[in-house]
Amino acid sequence: MNKSIYRIGFWSGLVAFISTVAFFIVQMLQLLGVLIYPWDQILIFGFSLCIVIPFMLEMLALHYVVPPDKKFWSHAALIFTVMYVIFVTANYVVQLATVIPMTLKGAADEIRILNQSPHSLFWDFDAIGYICMGLATLFAVPVFEKQGFQKWVRYCFFVHSLVTPLIAFVYFYPKFSDKLLLIGIPWAITAPVSMLLLALMFRKELTNNSKK
Repeated sequence: MNKSIYRIGFWSGLVAFISTVAFFIVQMLQLLGVLIYPWDQILIFGFSLCIVIPFMLEMLALHYVVPPDKKFWSHAALIFTVMYVIFVTANYVVQLATVIPMTLKGAADEIRILNQSPHSLFWDFDAIGYICMGLATLFAVPVFEKQGFQKWVRYCFFVHSLVTPLIAFVYFYPKFSDKLLLIGIPWAITAPVSMLLLALMFRKELTNNSKK
């Protein structure tokens, strides 16, 4: 057993979990009017970006610890994870490095096409990214055992994948509103819990194998 892979899986999952919870808290503070521009956008995109690499490393670690006969499913999950990473990273970097600074300079009209507003190009990028995340968890479901602690990871991954249509509805419903975002609240529960349970699975497997 390569213990470093389990350690990377655990710590990456823990960082992804914390970042996802932080993102949700900031999103709620924005909806409540506690945070205003530009700090609401900076923190939302910033914490969202902090999810990306840790989640990818967590799923990569999963691929490397599963038995050979399950690697098709873990590989498929990893492919969708990479798709998620590409789409959302492109969006968040553009928003943080270009859109927000240019808007603060009073040049918003010059980069309007880059702004993540409802049904814009980068809005769709974000949507595709989180749909891919849901597909990643769906394809990872067969990787986990139906007993022991893995049973709970399996169940949570499956439930999270079921939330994906809600996310698609929020993004692609013709008329966007802040209230529409509330439909996506289940994601704010299933996503971090999935990341945390997978991280704990790595920790549990590492501890059990160290005792042998």
